Amino acid sequence: MELGAAGTFILAGFIFFLLFLLMRRNNNKWKDMPPGPTPLPLIGNLLQLNLKELPESFLKLAKSHGDVFTVYLGRTPIVVLHGYDAVKEALVDNADVFSNRGTNAIAKHVFKGYGVILSNGERWKQLRRFSLTTLRNFGMGKRSIEERIQEESRCLRDEFRKKAGSAFDPTYLLTLAVSNVICSIVFGERFDYEDETFLDLLALLKEAFSIVNSRTGQLLNVFPWLLHMPGPHHKAFKNLETLKTFVKDKINEHQETLDLNCPRDYIDCFLIRMQEEKDNPNTEFHFDNLFITVLNLFFAGTETTSTTIRYSLRILLKHPDVLAKVQEEIDQVVGVDRCPSVEDRRNMPYMDAVIQEIQRFADIAPLGVPHATAQTSIFRGYTIPKDTTVFPLLTSVLHDPKYFQNPHLFNPARFLDEKKQILKNEALIPFSTGRRICLGEGMARMEIFLFLTFILQNFHLKSNEDPLDIDLTPLPNNNSVVHRSYNICLVPR
Repeated sequence: MELGAAGTFILAGFIFFLLFLLMRRNNNKWKDMPPGPTPLPLIGNLLQLNLKELPESFLKLAKSHGDVFTVYLGRTPIVVLHGYDAVKEALVDNADVFSNRGTNAIAKHVFKGYGVILSNGERWKQLRRFSLTTLRNFGMGKRSIEERIQEESRCLRDEFRKKAGSAFDPTYLLTLAVSNVICSIVFGERFDYEDETFLDLLALLKEAFSIVNSRTGQLLNVFPWLLHMPGPHHKAFKNLETLKTFVKDKINEHQETLDLNCPRDYIDCFLIRMQEEKDNPNTEFHFDNLFITVLNLFFAGTETTSTTIRYSLRILLKHPDVLAKVQEEIDQVVGVDRCPSVEDRRNMPYMDAVIQEIQRFADIAPLGVPHATAQTSIFRGYTIPKDTTVFPLLTSVLHDPKYFQNPHLFNPARFLDEKKQILKNEALIPFSTGRRICLGEGMARMEIFLFLTFILQNFHLKSNEDPLDIDLTPLPNNNSVVHRSYNICLVPR
């Protein structure tokens, strides 16, 4: 027994010594990094972070460590940028250094470095350039994106009318409407609101999104070996595999009916480019990039925009005075006999201000999307090595008191000048900023304005809850990305 105890003690001491040497070697590499809480071997700063509320944990750390600080998720150092000035200085003023896309274990497992959102280098440049050009030519000469959104708005209105006078959760109808816009562009078709397959796909998408953003998802990114252990993440991966099958089937259908002289949608355009570059051994236009990029566009073009619109209705229920002013402006500018158009926005400063404040207040992506350094660089006097992951903390930008007075209050007037005209605020960056700004920013802005204006033009918003009792905070323990469900009653005007 004594020898066993001694052996255990010696073994523990040896392991501790190895960990000490490992940490010392790592500390030498990262010794000139921005300050932050002292990490422990292997687990880093996990004891000082709430993986269910990472944005809030980072905001607290910024109070003691400043606007640029380092945290360790396991053995991986992460540089966190807090506030608009730090984010702009990195992503805009030093774009050459900070414009790489950071990644994590889940992203590597699912996307494997392909696609437009999480790629870097020449792959990202070529896919982004191609995607932007194609998306700007929505409809390939047939119909503009505005017309597609207007058509879908009318479909959504008809579905809402079926529920007139009764309380219901608007989540799925709004998700279907928004998703149909990107589907019409990418797949060349929209789906009926009663299509069970499509409804199931969107439900799987939401479930996967929730799991990935949970504490489990964060732990997987810290300890990638957990990917092979049992857990709810396998449900998310199974859901994503179902989505992959759907996308692959659509691509196969396009290949069978492709007309090189008459592209119908994004997939056709990509397939044509694949044909043009078939003899180029270094081409980025191949099936893997097509498949993952389509999945990227489908996911990004559905979840965040539909969530913003759904949250918009909730905010307006909470603020009936704002709702009344918005509908008055809609009546004056658009009237009741025609569909709202993008051109109307320039004549609707109050509606514009309300939407900007909704996007700021909603804070849909509080952590932002991870960036990474393309090279070792000096930033604010600190040395940040190449390939370091960087979190631009968007919630700290959208609530930056230097740029938004009383940032936790909902106040559309902050975006209006003395003449009640729109007032630009450079810190309003809900789609991030710099070279990696959201690919679909233009489409998302158009969708939010047209869908929301059309709904308010046609319906009064009613709720059984007293406005004072409406809770606008996100659900706890979901990293502030899952907003509360609610019921609404839409009464035709």
